[in-house]
Amino acid sequence: MRYFVTGATGFVGSHVVRQLIEGGHEVVAIVRNPAKAQELTKLGVTIAQGDVTNKESMREPMRNVDGVFHIAGWYKVGIKDKSDGEKINIQGICNVLELMKELGIKKGVYTSTLAVNSDTHGKEVDESYHFTGKHLSEYDRTKWVAHYEVADPMIDEGLPLVIVLPGVIYGPEDTSSVRTTFIQYLQRKLPMLPGETTFSWAHVEDIARGHILAMEKGNVGESYIIAGPTHSLVEAMNMAQTITGIPAPRRIIAPGVMKALSAIMSIAEKVIPVPDDYSSEYLRVNGGTTYIGTNAKARRELGYEPRSLKEGLTQTLQHEMQLLGMK
Repeated sequence: MRYFVTGATGFVGSHVVRQLIEGGHEVVAIVRNPAKAQELTKLGVTIAQGDVTNKESMREPMRNVDGVFHIAGWYKVGIKDKSDGEKINIQGICNVLELMKELGIKKGVYTSTLAVNSDTHGKEVDESYHFTGKHLSEYDRTKWVAHYEVADPMIDEGLPLVIVLPGVIYGPEDTSSVRTTFIQYLQRKLPMLPGETTFSWAHVEDIARGHILAMEKGNVGESYIIAGPTHSLVEAMNMAQTITGIPAPRRIIAPGVMKALSAIMSIAEKVIPVPDDYSSEYLRVNGGTTYIGTNAKARRELGYEPRSLKEGLTQTLQHEMQLLGMK
């Protein structure tokens, strides 16, 4: 099969591409800077210069493919300039899905996120859950709009699309704040942890496999949570201590304190520069929130089987320790 992939140079996208190539498929990847796609070229991927925010740049590369993986996304939390959220997460999906329709592509997989559900307040939700309140971050909001105001209506109009919802994604080559937290922990520079903050964790290789299973087995019009097992951040760090022998932080900040700090910073950041990881948005997102969901449907219908957090963390932390020159 021949597949078109957006976000192919990113964390998840690059793993999806590798697994597609290993499966004997052809891949066409749209990239803004072909010079940064040399690893994809070595794999035999066809590289086309373009951008999801420029619809016409994708038209020819997308022509005559069997399926589309729309993985590209903006996922920053706490930064001051949030304009790319609207351009990439909302306008980008509009462009990709419109082209799918115009070119008659047989099937597509779109990468949404459990963050569209915002804080579930401890409830491990399934695909029927629909959040309608105020979002904690611009990332949450723009992905919610992309999912419910762009993708779902086009599915209702007949677009052959499957939606996947990962939770927190980790693993070697990560570039997100999750990796930053692990490195700070390994270097004993992580002074404290937010209490009650909980995620559904999945290793990037499992997330990539979930995308391909959705393309191969997913029913058009359906959504699948492809998150992994649910653990609090405190539990994850205690697990890391068992794996590495490095003590996990013992200071735990109560959610109420985080929320109070977020309110204070929302005022302070209007008059003074505030580091991204101390911004009101960052504190709000990490203040005892639960971004969690069950993957029972994906297990049942797709045969999805993500690894345990301990197994994935062992590989990930060993990788980071080698990069840091640690035993």
